[in-house]
Amino acid sequence: MGELKQFKLPDVGEGLTEADIIKWHVRPGDVVEVNQTILEIETAKAVVELPCPFEGTVTELLVDEGTTVDVGVPIITVDIGGDAAGNATPENQVVTPPPASAQEPGMAGSVAPKVDPAAPQQQKRVPVLVGYGVKPGSTTRRPRRSATPAHEDVRPGAAPAANGGGARVAVLAKPPVRKLAKDLGVDLSTITGTGPQGSITRDDIHQAASAPAAPAAVSRPAGEREERVPIRGVRKHTAAAMVQSAFTAPHVTEWLQVDVTETMNATKRLRDVPDFEGVKVSPLLLVAKAFLLAARRHPMINAIWDEAAQEIVVKHYVHLGIAAATERGLIVPKIREAQDLSLPDLARALGELAAKARAGKSTPQDLSDGTMTITNVGVFGVDAGTPILTPGESAILAFGQVRDMPWVHEGEIKIRKVTTLALSFDHRIVDGELGSAVLRDVGAMLEDPMRMLAWS
Repeated sequence: MGELKQFKLPDVGEGLTEADIIKWHVRPGDVVEVNQTILEIETAKAVVELPCPFEGTVTELLVDEGTTVDVGVPIITVDIGGDAAGNATPENQVVTPPPASAQEPGMAGSVAPKVDPAAPQQQKRVPVLVGYGVKPGSTTRRPRRSATPAHEDVRPGAAPAANGGGARVAVLAKPPVRKLAKDLGVDLSTITGTGPQGSITRDDIHQAASAPAAPAAVSRPAGEREERVPIRGVRKHTAAAMVQSAFTAPHVTEWLQVDVTETMNATKRLRDVPDFEGVKVSPLLLVAKAFLLAARRHPMINAIWDEAAQEIVVKHYVHLGIAAATERGLIVPKIREAQDLSLPDLARALGELAAKARAGKSTPQDLSDGTMTITNVGVFGVDAGTPILTPGESAILAFGQVRDMPWVHEGEIKIRKVTTLALSFDHRIVDGELGSAVLRDVGAMLEDPMRMLAWS
């Protein structure tokens, strides 16, 4: 055996103190390279893939999947070998295998890997992992329903399910299919997939949902009457942020019903424009553009309250947040410098943002430093709601569902496409006049999209 190096859990965000081990991509005995993804972790902000800072052979995984680990705790041991030592970052401690009693997370002595400018250059770029922990601590394990055997399928899209013997078998289903099953109340473990390699398809889910329901059990064991879900990761961070926002910034919400018939017509026409080929065009695109133009006309809506400095900071750039509901909870990834994007570029940015959020690939950087937010509650089939401000922002716009409604149009009652907008704002910065002006401008542009050209 050559030299052993331990890799500590780094702080991959902005002062994060812990993370959950979601999935290992390596096992003891595997050969790893510099920059190779070795595991996925979930922080308070996002799911992050961690690269290995050196190459060699994995000798031990020091923490299990499903474990909460403090930043700075060793998580993996790699045998870098005699010749491979030159490829390792120089300040990782070389250790000898400790006795079984010492193989616990939180063992002291190793230091964070850093890139030495004087070290030989690698052919691959070595990622700089920042913020190696100064917080000592140990790991705490969440309650787990059953152990995961070493042979379990860990391919992307494979969801574990219990078989009759209590062991776990792999169920192949893509994230959208799993979400559909959850929405329809279908148990994936009861379905035989008809897709490639036995994967479960949307048709399989719909067929299972339409099948006659089995007779309900008269009673259930006491242990199954309740389920406890650990509060962790993105959901834990979101809950804390919402409580902080609700009890820090004085919220005011204003509502406006809008005839968006012309916006819906414009959306259809844009889909035939060559510049939008291959890009999803939805009414949300024009809502986002209208909100950006309203912020340009009324810059104070894009400001923050700096309590420490006793100043209002007006931002002349917009990192536009789009609230997204994911399997791990609500996240708000940002479109950076959105004010400078053309309409086709804004459409592409919205598509990329949504795809990353659905795949669970939004990074901590994607979720940080927003200035304004849009939440599209209409996709859930509701008219509107009272949105809570994202901490550090002063305005959030809720876009409700578009419905056919009787509406007075050109002096006559007609059936028109109508939606409800709800704007929440920080009343320390935005008074009723300013909030009303912003909401009125957004509504006017959605009633007549030609105003967007006039106000651009």
